[in-house]
Amino acid sequence: MKKIELELIALSQGITPNQSFAVVLGAKHGLRRVPIVIGTVEAQAIAMAADDLKPPRPLTHDLIKNICKEFDIHLREVVINNLIEGIFYARLYCEKNNEILEIDSRSSDAIALAMRFKCPIYTYESILDQAGIVFEEPQPVPTSSKKSSATKDDVSYYSIEKLQEMMEKALEDEDYEKAARLRDEIKQRR
Repeated sequence: MKKIELELIALSQGITPNQSFAVVLGAKHGLRRVPIVIGTVEAQAIAMAADDLKPPRPLTHDLIKNICKEFDIHLREVVINNLIEGIFYARLYCEKNNEILEIDSRSSDAIALAMRFKCPIYTYESILDQAGIVFEEPQPVPTSSKKSSATKDDVSYYSIEKLQEMMEKALEDEDYEKAARLRDEIKQRR
């Protein structure tokens, strides 16, 4: 079966009462997208890796990466290999001593690990046929604009130094969404 490489397109919060998230993966060479509903913790883990945020202490996926490094295990690829009753399944393909190890994983955890190991994520044509959404044209990425009136989340009037302090505090408090917003504001100004 031919594998199709995927890339992270978006991570969005759902509008359902349980506040689930969706990670959207897209075919690297194509217009099909696959939305996968994931939990809050996994969304946070994926967002942190995508934004290259380092928590003060290792979170679960960081710990797994540290353990693999210590035992000379390399995550080579992730394959979202099955879709049963709306649930995606994944396999981790790891290498140790030139031997390939195949490990069952939730797709959200597999994506979070792939982001940390910077390894490719694949799926099969049949899964894209079942769950893929085809966009006829590439979708423009919305850009944010400054609000004319200040809100409690408006950080435009803070100095870069103050933003840096606020970001460090947000990381300590494990408020990674706020930390990512602050980091984006700092990057935008530089």
